[in-house]
Amino acid sequence: MNTKIDVLLGLQWGDEGKGKIVDVLTPAYDVVARFQGGPNAGHTIEFGNQKFVLHTIPSGIFNPGTQNVIGNGVIIDPVIFDQEITHLKSSGIDILSNVFISRKAHLILPGHRLLDAVYEKAKGKQKIGSTLKGIGPAYTDKAARNGIRIGDIGRKDFMEKYQKAKQRHLQLAGLFNADFETIKIEGYSFPAYEKLWLEKLELLKAFSQIDSEYFLNDALRERKKILAEGAQGTLLDIDFGSYPFVTSSSTTAAGVCTGLGIAPSNVGRVFGIFKAYCTRVGSGPFPTELFDETGERIRQEGHEFGATTGRPRRCGWLDLPALKYAVMLNGVSELKMMKSDVLSGFKEIKVATHYNINGKLSRQFPSNTEQAEIEPVYKSFPSWDEAIDHLTNFEQLPENLKAFIRFIEKEVGVPISLVSVGPNRNQTIMR
Repeated sequence: MNTKIDVLLGLQWGDEGKGKIVDVLTPAYDVVARFQGGPNAGHTIEFGNQKFVLHTIPSGIFNPGTQNVIGNGVIIDPVIFDQEITHLKSSGIDILSNVFISRKAHLILPGHRLLDAVYEKAKGKQKIGSTLKGIGPAYTDKAARNGIRIGDIGRKDFMEKYQKAKQRHLQLAGLFNADFETIKIEGYSFPAYEKLWLEKLELLKAFSQIDSEYFLNDALRERKKILAEGAQGTLLDIDFGSYPFVTSSSTTAAGVCTGLGIAPSNVGRVFGIFKAYCTRVGSGPFPTELFDETGERIRQEGHEFGATTGRPRRCGWLDLPALKYAVMLNGVSELKMMKSDVLSGFKEIKVATHYNINGKLSRQFPSNTEQAEIEPVYKSFPSWDEAIDHLTNFEQLPENLKAFIRFIEKEVGVPISLVSVGPNRNQTIMR
């Protein structure tokens, strides 16, 4: 009988702390596999006195005995990939023998980066807050059957395919009267970035290219333990997120099946990661957003600045209707609560238990968050004054925090099996 693949994903608008928890859990797994997204992800991992931000490589890379798979649902930018592995290699991490890339994973081309900037600029005030990493245009080409995949790199007609794609992208950009000279990609002009991109493309040839669907299903038959690692968060899902202010991939547990080639019957436990409050980067609805000193304090105490973009994150109270919605969509079996230490010392903390939507009370996350007038209905809790970042077991936690945790568990109907009390991997309390 096969083992089942466990899933770890975010339940909010991303930035929940997935990278840290994958790193904490990795010693129990033989394989960690990313199933969607690209370099718009920024998974931050801290241990010892070191800090790493991973964009494409799975967060299991720091455990020498774990194989790391970049699945077919992921999209890869060779330039950003090179930056990532250069940092890891300089710290003595073995990359080449522990990273496997699906032949079916798609490439982010220079033209995708160009189009991302052109499209976002053209939207003006309606912009979605793109990371400008070429994510949307790359997934668009994938869906339109115009994409170029990792497995195409070694083909004799690769440059012919690339040039056709480039001309198509330049034509599209031309429709917006884009001034290519003024658009910078990673600080480079388009021709300079293209030259760099082609150089770094060679690097990908050194990595093991695999049919990841066979690789992972064979591993399950061999009873190996696999953890699927998600990027972004459920509320950014292309179908179920706050559309159109979403990412371009399936960030829910369903994305594991399409992003790795795993049958639904082979999905086991689903670990849902959430912060003790909410954050969001970029545009889009955010019902519990705080625009006052409290919101700014959460931002500063939680160091809420994007790992990928550096942009300040919007901050607000925990949103239970949104959390319950995410738990429902993903079939979450265990919750992992992050950033509880950030709320130490507040006079009170709040949780949205309902929405008042156009005058009617609701517990449901609305399908049209853009147009609905959503007013959160809050329940207040006393905070805790003491620092908790040094605590090592649940019973040591302040009573007010334990009451807060139990309230969330009761409301959502899923146990909180882990509480993070700081950014370092050892600042983690398992229940």
